[in-house]
Order: sequence, then C-alpha cells, then structure tokens
Amino acid sequence: MRRYIRALILCTVFAMFSGLYVYSKLFYSDVSVGGNGPRRVFIPPRVPGGRRGAADKTGPQSPHWYNRYIMRQRGQGEAGGGSVQSRPEPPMHLAVVACGERLEETLTMIKSAVLFSIKSLHLHIFAEDQLHASFIKALESWPGFIHSRFNYTVYSISFPSENAAEWKKLFKPCASQRLFLPLILKDVDSIVYVDSDILFLQPVDHLWAFLSQFNSSQLAAMAPEHEEPRIAWYNRFARHPFYGRTGINSGVMLMNMTRMRNMFFKNDMTSVGLRWEELLMPLLQKYKLNITWGDQDLLNIIFHHNPECLLEFPCQWNYRPDHCIYGSNCASAEEDGIYILHGNRGVYHDNKQPAFRAVYEAIRKYSFGADPVTSLLDPLEEELLKTTHTYCGKSHALLTKRLAHSLANINRKAPRGR
Repeated sequence: MRRYIRALILCTVFAMFSGLYVYSKLFYSDVSVGGNGPRRVFIPPRVPGGRRGAADKTGPQSPHWYNRYIMRQRGQGEAGGGSVQSRPEPPMHLAVVACGERLEETLTMIKSAVLFSIKSLHLHIFAEDQLHASFIKALESWPGFIHSRFNYTVYSISFPSENAAEWKKLFKPCASQRLFLPLILKDVDSIVYVDSDILFLQPVDHLWAFLSQFNSSQLAAMAPEHEEPRIAWYNRFARHPFYGRTGINSGVMLMNMTRMRNMFFKNDMTSVGLRWEELLMPLLQKYKLNITWGDQDLLNIIFHHNPECLLEFPCQWNYRPDHCIYGSNCASAEEDGIYILHGNRGVYHDNKQPAFRAVYEAIRKYSFGADPVTSLLDPLEEELLKTTHTYCGKSHALLTKRLAHSLANINRKAPRGR
C-alpha cells in the first residue's frame, strides 16, 4: 500500500514541475534570449493636429492611427533590438482669422509664410463657413513640393454661445476670435497668431525662436503700438489701462497657450486671479464703452495688470505705416531691415501707401518655383523705386534688405522651374 502512495506522490510532484515548465515557456515566449529583442508592448500613438484640409475633425478617432502604429513598430524592428527611432521635429503653429473679403489677402499671407519658412508649418485657419471650400481649393492647387512644407486645418468661427453676437461685432468681423485660441486649440502648446494683412519677409522660424527667450513668467510676445510717444495713440487717447508707455499691437502675437490656460491673471475687477476663460467676458462688460480697438484693447488691459507675462519684440517684427508715415520711427528696422510687414488701414488695396502695396502685389503674383530674384525681388525693387516720393516709400531699402536675404534660401528648397 505504501508503494502505491509513494508512486502517487512522485507522479503529483512530476506533474507540478511539468506544469511550471510549460507556464514559464509561455510567459517568456515574447522575450528573446538575452532580453535584447523587442517586447510586444502597445504604446497608444499620439495623433497630431489636423489632417490636410480637415474641418476641425482631429483626435484619436483618426482612421490612420493604426497605420502610424504599425509603421512605427516596423521601423523599430528594422533598426535593431530595442532602438528608438527619432521622431520628426514638431511643426510650428500659425493661426489666422479670415472673414468677409479677406480670402485673397489671407492666402497671400500664408504664401509668404510657406515661401520663406525653414521648418514645417501647421496652419490653423479660422474662417466663415462660406470661405472654407475656397481656402481648401486654393491651398490644394499649390504645387506638391510646396505641400510638403505645411499642413492645415480649417475651422469655423466660434464664440461662447451666450454672447457670440457681441464678440463677433466687437471690432472688425471675427477679429476677437484670437482671444479664444487657447480655449479652442487645447492640444496646441504654442502658436503664432497674425492678422490677415501680415506679410512675412523673414522665415516664421525666427519669430518662433522668441519662445526660447521667454522667462518663467512670460507667456506672450508682441511689439509696441508705437515707438514715439508724441505720436502714439494709447498714451494720448485711451480711456482704459494699457501696457507700458505706448501700448502693444496685437497684429502679430506669439503665445505659449499652455501657460495662458494655467495662469491666474491679476485684474481690476476682483482681488483674486482669474483664469483666461474667466477673465474675458467680465473685461468686455466693464470696458466695452471705453475701448476703440476691440480685442487689442482688452489685451492691453490684461497685460497692463500682468506686465511680467509679456515679452516685447522689436517693431521690425510688426512694421506698419505708422512707423514711416510721419518719418521713420522704428530703430530696429533702420538697423536690420523689416522682418514682418503689417498692412493695416487697408494699404495693400489702395494708393495711400504704394510701397506697402508693391510688396503685397509682388508676393501675390509670384508663382511657386519661378526664379525668386528675377520674378519677385527685381520687379519689386523696380516698383519701390517709384514710391520714394512718399515717407514710407523712402524705406524701400528696409523692405528689400531682409527680403533679399530670405529669397536667397528659396532655391535650396525647390529646383527652379518646378
């Protein structure tokens, strides 16, 4: 009897060890010998901004996420066990708002940004619904070698529903949309906002680089409204608080939107700080009878109470007719040339400032792939020489100084005649 019991015990022990052996083989079957092979670990991919031509339908629901994951895993396998493939450099983000008759002007701005920039761009175009198809048609008609430099998303104009009409009519149609970018583009860390009447004469990259100059408290960057207090508007006429000596101009605005969303802003309505989304409507209600320039005035009020949050960049990054109409008063442009041209007051479309209009028309008419010197710079210089009888015309050398430098890099991106 004892022999049967011993045999049963031996069989039980053998079965236990056999089971443990089989289990261990199954458990480690996904790990190669030495632990250097790839593990089957699922890493949910992070889907970037919008798709080309998308109408604000972004996020994990994108049908391409699985393909991105497969390609990434395949690339890791080809690179060798456990190696991590370097990710492409994230794009710069550029936002613009277009309403009414601003389609062609906005496309010309985008053309100047794409033409000169070095790193890739993601364009965030906020436009009235009737303009969406026109934007997509125009952008998709550009040559393929230009498409490789940018992606874009077209959005509808949107304001808080309870007072949308009030925001839309605040200044020019839809202009105050810029105030809500941090609340709409929640997955975007930083962005350059520009008015539709902006022309880049330098790569967007150089403006984007100001982000690296922000200290721990700064979350936005803009240029002063004026350099000369004797002809400045805010210090002579404003009926509300404004930033610094002469106020700031919001036509070109660099924003760290992550910081803007997290900041509690000092204000003159309550003793406690308010978040961005809590601040805007109370400010409008308090000052709407005292503001002239709409959302720009609200930004001046905000940064008047929070000056440590703003970095000033030189006026050459937002050069307007005000800087030359009464004689030159932008020292940085005198020294290094004009980097960004801001054709406010409609000067691209009338004859009041022919130098500004000449630059706009030269870029608008330029064909991608044509020789940039003979097709853009030379005709522009010829036109600008005709405008030297006007104050702003005398700054023609400032307009072409940086433009010539930027054009020199275009042929490095695309062969001539493509």
